[in-house]
Amino acid sequence: MTSASSPIRHPNSGSRQVMTRRAWWLVVLNILLPGSAQVLAGSRGLGRFGLRASLSLLGLGVIAGIVYALNPEILLTVATNSIGLWILAIVMVFYALVWVVLTFDTIRLTRLVKARPKARPFIAGLATVVMVTVAGTASYGAYVATTASGFLSSVFAAGPSEPPVDGRYNIMLLGGDAGSDRLGMRPDSTSVVSIDAETGKADIIGIPRDLEYVPFPEDSPLYASYPDGYGYDGVCDVDVCQLNSIYTEVELKSPEMYPNAVAEGSEPGIEAMRDAASGVTGLTIQYYVLIDMQGFSQLIDALGGVDITVAERLPIGGQEDDLSDVEGWVEAGPQHMDGFTALWYGRARHGTSDYDRMSRQRVLQEAILQQFNPGNVLTKFQGVAQAGQEVVKTDVPQGMLGYFTRLAAKTKELPVGAVELVPANNVDPTDPDYDYIAGLIDAALNPVTETPAP
Repeated sequence: MTSASSPIRHPNSGSRQVMTRRAWWLVVLNILLPGSAQVLAGSRGLGRFGLRASLSLLGLGVIAGIVYALNPEILLTVATNSIGLWILAIVMVFYALVWVVLTFDTIRLTRLVKARPKARPFIAGLATVVMVTVAGTASYGAYVATTASGFLSSVFAAGPSEPPVDGRYNIMLLGGDAGSDRLGMRPDSTSVVSIDAETGKADIIGIPRDLEYVPFPEDSPLYASYPDGYGYDGVCDVDVCQLNSIYTEVELKSPEMYPNAVAEGSEPGIEAMRDAASGVTGLTIQYYVLIDMQGFSQLIDALGGVDITVAERLPIGGQEDDLSDVEGWVEAGPQHMDGFTALWYGRARHGTSDYDRMSRQRVLQEAILQQFNPGNVLTKFQGVAQAGQEVVKTDVPQGMLGYFTRLAAKTKELPVGAVELVPANNVDPTDPDYDYIAGLIDAALNPVTETPAP
């Protein structure tokens, strides 16, 4: 060992050939196992520190790989927890600094002035490029981790986890639309995503915003006021007695019905909509996600736009029967849309029905989800995180993110079912048969499988 290492520790400094070869070896050793160059070339204290740090990082990587192979949910939970992300950021910054120190010390130990002049820039260049790449990547990773921690803390709740009910998680999705012509926000779209807690199979139940006589569970504060359904006999506390008015009525006129809503990461109006969605579907709604459709355009811009195939030409601007203020058109065919155009694609009214809009908004949501891949999000992370804080509000706790991330991976591998409570499925929103609706939902969530005859 001593004789083998002596050309590196005690080289013939008068030989440019030896010193050049030695410099290359030190740089390569620093890249392959940081700290080893210092141990071999004489700076043993720093070298031992670097080796311990390098081997510890390698050990952590191996442990993480084993944990992920045995139980991915544990690692995903750590990676979606604010404290875990900060620890990860600190570790990455520490190793970035260690790498920089070791690389500069390695360049010092190479004694480049003794190497061949033509080799010097290549030796120093390789060491510098690798140092900048590794340290820069680690630093950016630390930035992403801290930004993600802030994003998760601002969007996701810190409350307790909810267990599945009848083996399912049911999440209410609200598309908020607080237009300038409206008093408060009215959910422009409402749906319930029901996910099998074991298989990940998901079904989306689309609830039209103009649904009438919405029933409430008996334990809902709204049941006492509307035992026969919301707006029965034309009675409600706002101008239009339909599903999306429930949020406005409770939020603006009777928030005291849900006194604990804000403290639990929600709003009185959202809790009223949760009770309404539960009454319509017969499902227990564990969580909600509110998406601000106006802010949705910022998220699309942050992602660099969205690709959608448009079925028919749609106006940008205009009303149902008036095109006087149209600013442009979304042409039929494949389109790459910015946020503004995509928003109008989802909300255009002229020549289309509410059910057409529900369908387009579903297409828009699916297109956005397809673009949420790690490469896209990481390269534009700052803009995505900033837009996300403005777009999304939810009571899903951080502690459930690891579980839901794993469940989502299963969901992507299975076809997503859809139950649209619209006239095409024999549902009349103005006179709904809620027993029939319950049958539609039950058939979708619990399909009967025929047993082959013996």
